This record gives sequence, C-alpha cells and structure tokens, in this order.
Amino acid sequence: MSVAAPTSPEPGTQPGPQPDPQQAGPISAAPSVLRRLLSRKLALFGLFIILICVGGAVFARWLAPFDPAEQFFDGLTIEGSPMPPGPVYWFGTDLLGRDLLSRLLYGAQTSLIIGIVANGAALLIGTLVGVTAGYFRGLIGAGLMRFTDLMMAFPALLLAICLAAIFQPSLWIVAMVIACVNWVQTARVVYTQTSSLAERDFIAAEKTLGAGHGRILFRHILPHLMPTLIVWGTLGISTTVLLEATLSFLGVGVQPPTPSWGNIIFENQTWFQAAPWLVFIPGAVILLLALAFNLVGDALRDILDPTQQGRD
Repeated sequence: MSVAAPTSPEPGTQPGPQPDPQQAGPISAAPSVLRRLLSRKLALFGLFIILICVGGAVFARWLAPFDPAEQFFDGLTIEGSPMPPGPVYWFGTDLLGRDLLSRLLYGAQTSLIIGIVANGAALLIGTLVGVTAGYFRGLIGAGLMRFTDLMMAFPALLLAICLAAIFQPSLWIVAMVIACVNWVQTARVVYTQTSSLAERDFIAAEKTLGAGHGRILFRHILPHLMPTLIVWGTLGISTTVLLEATLSFLGVGVQPPTPSWGNIIFENQTWFQAAPWLVFIPGAVILLLALAFNLVGDALRDILDPTQQGRD
C-alpha cells in the first residue's frame, strides 16, 4: 500500500495553524470594521448626521451667524411675535428675537458634552461593577448585582429628576446625574458576559499557571468585552442626549441662559401653536441625532457579532 508523500508548503508561507481573525486585537481589526461600516448606507447616513452635529458644536463660534444671547429688534414681527424662517434668520427667531440657528449650534455643545461625558461615565461605572461581580462572584458579586437590581427597580427618568432637583443644576451636575442612573444596564450586560468568560477553559488554564487577577482581567476578560462595550457605548449616547433634553425641558437640567436643545424647547413651548418651528426644529435635531447613533450602533453590533462574520 502506497502512502502519499506530505505536501510541502507553498513558497513564502509558514506551516502550522493560521491565526484566528476573531482573536485579532481591536487595533488590528479597526480597518476592517471601518471598511464594513462605511459599506452600509444606513450607517453612512448616521455618520453624516453625527459629523454635522459634532462639527456644528465644535465650530459654533464661527458658524453661528449671530450671538445666541443677543436680542434683535428686527427679530420680532410688528405684533411682537417670533420671526418665521427666512433668508436672514434661517431657522427663525424665538420669543425674545434671538436667532434660533445660533442657539441650536451653541446648544449642541452643551447637549453633546453632557451626552458623551455622561455616557462615558456610565459605561465606566457599569463595566467596573459588571466585571467585578462576574469575575469574583461570591458575596462581592451577589452584593453588587443586588444593588444593581435595586437601582433598576427605580424608573430612570424619575430617579434622574429627583437627583437633579436635590443639587443645583449645572452642566457637570446633570452629566453626573445621568451617569448615576444610566450605568445599570451596562453592568447587567457586562456581568452576564464576564460570568460566561470566567468559566472558559483558557481562564482556568491561566489560573492553573499562576496568572494573577490583573493579568486575567486586562489580558483576557476586557479584550473580549471590547466589542460589546463599543456597541453599548455608541447606542448609549442617544439615550443620554434624550435624557438630558428631557431634564432640561422639565426645568431640572441645564438652566438658561446656557443654551441646550432641551431648554430651547422649554423656553418656546408656549408658542407651539403660533410659531411651531420653535419646537419642531429643535425636536427634529434631537431625534435625528438619536437616530444617527442608533443606526451606527446597530451596524457596529452586526459587524462585531461573530455569528454575522462573512455575511457582508
């Protein structure tokens, strides 16, 4: 019986197992993720909206046609009503004769700063709680998750209103209040994934070899959590922006004269019937930005999901 001779590797290649693309680090996988993200039309639309809003916030000082706090005599009609959108005031004026477009551009700074800072803080708190509870378990894990369940029992908006009412509302206070009520969902998701990872064979092998908790957490647990955290963080910005707008609209968020998208609607709500653009335009901007982050987050979720690999 003849035995087939082993085939030699092709020139320029190395024998042995090839690296698993799923184990590539976040940095090495970034170009592939970006390429696949840009190939999706809905994600491109979301990125376009986000870039417009972020660009408007960053360059508000140069893009705003007027001072957002300045009142103009020609910004009101003869009857004293706000001016509708036109060639001078593109988005119209408010009840004080201030340019609405300029206020929206400067309000984007407030709303986006709070949205990004609050979401980042909530992501950090939720990750710390979830990883600690899922990895160490025992009394520590049980105590942390019971506290998380207790926080989840309170309606987030009601809890945020109560906390914001206790403190003097300001930009950073509002951001911290939103972070304090928004971390629980992240903690629950991270806890579930960390508990699953802690039972894997490669974690048990690391412990057998004498690896410390720090090495296991930073070399194995957290890298596996990064796709989830990226998606969760992207989706969370839309939630924090909406929550900030709601708090400001209810009068317990950012206070005038500092403009934010929420208090712009609050200031002009009495003119809803006579000057509907004062409510519709800021509301549309808020909804478009929330939709944009959701579109990008959904695309990232599909791209980073291992079960979806190869379907693009």
